[in-house]
Amino acid sequence: MHFTLHQLQVFLKITELQSVTKAAEELHLTQPAVSLQLKKLQDQFELPLTEIIGRQLYITDFGKEIAVRSQRILDEADGIKYTIDQYKGLLTGHIDISVVSTGKYVIPYFLKSFIDLHPGVDINIDVSNKGKVVQDLIQNNSDFSLVSVLPDGVQVNRVELMENKLFLVGSIHSNEVINKPKDLEKVTLLFREKGSATRNAMETYLKKHNIKVNKSMELVSNEAVKQAINADIGFSIVPLIGLRMFLSSKSIKIYSLKGLPITTKWNLIYNKGKNLTPAQLALIEHIEENKNKVVEKFFNWAH
Repeated sequence: MHFTLHQLQVFLKITELQSVTKAAEELHLTQPAVSLQLKKLQDQFELPLTEIIGRQLYITDFGKEIAVRSQRILDEADGIKYTIDQYKGLLTGHIDISVVSTGKYVIPYFLKSFIDLHPGVDINIDVSNKGKVVQDLIQNNSDFSLVSVLPDGVQVNRVELMENKLFLVGSIHSNEVINKPKDLEKVTLLFREKGSATRNAMETYLKKHNIKVNKSMELVSNEAVKQAINADIGFSIVPLIGLRMFLSSKSIKIYSLKGLPITTKWNLIYNKGKNLTPAQLALIEHIEENKNKVVEKFFNWAH
C-alpha cells in the first residue's frame, strides 16, 4: 500500500463534509485536485470508500472505518513531529479552539502570555454560535471550546476562567421607562439567533418573569445587537464583557431589574478521555496558573 498523508487528510475532509466541492473549498484546493487525491487513495483498496446516490456523495461503512484509522495515522504522524521537537527542547503543536461569539472578547487575553512563551505552538480560533461550537467539540473538530453554559449530554473537563454577567441594556437616548420586568412588554426586544447562549439566557429570564414578547427583532451577531441598541431600536439582555467601548462612550445605559444581572461562568472545556498533546496540556497548566492575574489585569472593570 502506498497512500500518502495528504491523501488521508483530503479523505478525512471529504468524510467530514460528504462533499468533494466543500472539501476543496475548506482545503483551498481545486475540485479536480481533491477528486484526484480521492481516486489515488481509492486505488489502494478493492472495496469502495464512497458511493454516489442521486447526486449526493456518501461514505461507505468500509470508508468510515478507513477514516477512523486515517485519523489515527495522522495523529501519530503529528506525534512524531512533536517528539522530535521535544528532544530539541521545543514545545510545538497545533491547538484548535472553538469560541462562542461573545468569547472573542475573552479568550485572547488568556492566550497572550502562552503564545509569547511558546511561539512554536500554532493556535487556531474559530468563532461561531453555541450550537456549532458544541458540535465541533462532539465531533472532535476542536480541541477546546470556550462556552458560558456547559453543554448538555456531553462529558467534558473544564477550566473555569471568570464570571460572565448579562445585563439589560438600552440606548442612552431612549425615553422608555423600565423599572420592573413587566415594562419590557412595551418595548422592542432584540434577540440573538437561535442556538445562541445569550438568546437562551434572555428567553429564560423572560419566561421566568412571565413577560410577553410583543415586539422583537432577531440579529445574527453581538455586534449587530449592540449597534441596534445604540440606534435606539430596542433593548436586549447582553453580556457586559462586550460593552466596554459603548460604556466608555456613554452611548448605552444599563437598567437595573429584578433578577439581573444573570451570572454564568466562562469555561474552557474539552472532551473527557481526550488524549491531550504536550502543547494542549501545557496550555491548560498555563491558564490555570495565570488566570487570576489575567482577570485582575484585563477584566477588573467588569467586576
